[in-house]
Amino acid sequence: MKKTSSIFLAALSASVAAPSALAVNGHYSLGIEGLGAAAAPPQGLYYRGYLVHYEVDSFNDGSGSSVPGNNSGTVSALAHRFIWMTDKTVLGADYGMETIIPMLDIEFDLDVAGGSRFDDDGIGDLFVGPIILGWHGSQWDITFAGGHWFDTADFDVDNPASVGKGYGTTMLTLGGMWHFDEEKRWNISALSRYEIKTKQDDTGVTPGDSWLVEWGLGHRLNNGLELGLVGYNAWQLEADEGAPTTDKAERHAIGAEAGYLWATAGVMLKGAYYHEYDTQAGGLKGLESDGNTLRLQLTKFF
Repeated sequence: MKKTSSIFLAALSASVAAPSALAVNGHYSLGIEGLGAAAAPPQGLYYRGYLVHYEVDSFNDGSGSSVPGNNSGTVSALAHRFIWMTDKTVLGADYGMETIIPMLDIEFDLDVAGGSRFDDDGIGDLFVGPIILGWHGSQWDITFAGGHWFDTADFDVDNPASVGKGYGTTMLTLGGMWHFDEEKRWNISALSRYEIKTKQDDTGVTPGDSWLVEWGLGHRLNNGLELGLVGYNAWQLEADEGAPTTDKAERHAIGAEAGYLWATAGVMLKGAYYHEYDTQAGGLKGLESDGNTLRLQLTKFF
């Protein structure tokens, strides 16, 4: 019974905990990027801060049905991302690198876990990305990147709010952006991530590979304000190895974004709201959260 309980709690932790509020079954937080995310920036050093607040409406099982009980929670995250685009080129693409340091505050009130309250806060698993490649045309951009989320944060198999995942994730990125007009007032973009996980030692489970897509359709007004429709879709492609079920996780959401660039100050500010309209749990994740996300994004060009 104790082993079953531990596996369940670890499953719930993998569902909505660190380092992202909205991971499907890995590390990457869905909804933190939006309009124009598939275009690598020009040469220079950049800081990008993501402030994310996620409100859990319910928890769903492997069929997408809400489980009974009064289950709620919040995930607040401040992720610090540093990007360096060098003056080097590789295969005709601008070359850069990046790292992400997430800070998390997680709270869950769960009837499904015996009416218990769980919480944790601290620095989540760290990401190091040694490869960013950006190709640019007159009306298009293509980006490829690769990196790894390291198992560096504290993980407690008995705490669903643990800020660590208990495993590592290799993440490969491919995305593209197209401007419909030469003035670049209308654009469409899609940014995909492929995640490959290591074994979670505390449970012996290896989460299955997953594929995530963030997309956006944007329009820049004459005053410089950009508005658009954004969303994300994510699928777990393989069942978790060693998990009690073969269920595969999914997450789907749609939302809106607004952003503005102060070119003289080298500052860009974006805000977005996402509503999840369909989620279902995978094998390691006995339950999957279903909720709404508010995200603010600040980029500073150095």
